[in-house]
Amino acid sequence: MIDIAWSQFTPGSALAGGVMIGLAAASFLLLNGRIAGISGILGGLLIPTKLDILWRVAFLAGIIGAPLLWMLAGDLPPIEINAGYPALVIAGLLVGIGTRYGSGCTSGHGVCGLSRLSLRSLVATLSFMAAGFATVFVARHLIGA
Repeated sequence: MIDIAWSQFTPGSALAGGVMIGLAAASFLLLNGRIAGISGILGGLLIPTKLDILWRVAFLAGIIGAPLLWMLAGDLPPIEINAGYPALVIAGLLVGIGTRYGSGCTSGHGVCGLSRLSLRSLVATLSFMAAGFATVFVARHLIGA
């Protein structure tokens, strides 16, 4: 049975967040001619070129800095993680491997690729969503973790 906390349902802030993500992705594409795919931006720092380092570091600094700035304005929502460090490390590694095999991540395929009507991004997004659903089903209902 699903229990929905209706008091936590905030469509206004969700809509505002979605609009900001869309504007940021569109601006990034228009101004830089690049897709705002986080795994590709981070991966480009592993073998950097001189012209690419500055904008990649600035982009990642913005992703890290935004929540820090938000903390100055108010409290962050509470985060509860029901997994230990080994599970988080394994999950992170699997996500990293998946982004390499899928040639991108949810931001690159799910946000930017789908908005460009990319068939490749549609297949990738459906694939990682299905894998996520299957993982949750196995972990919660078959294994009981």
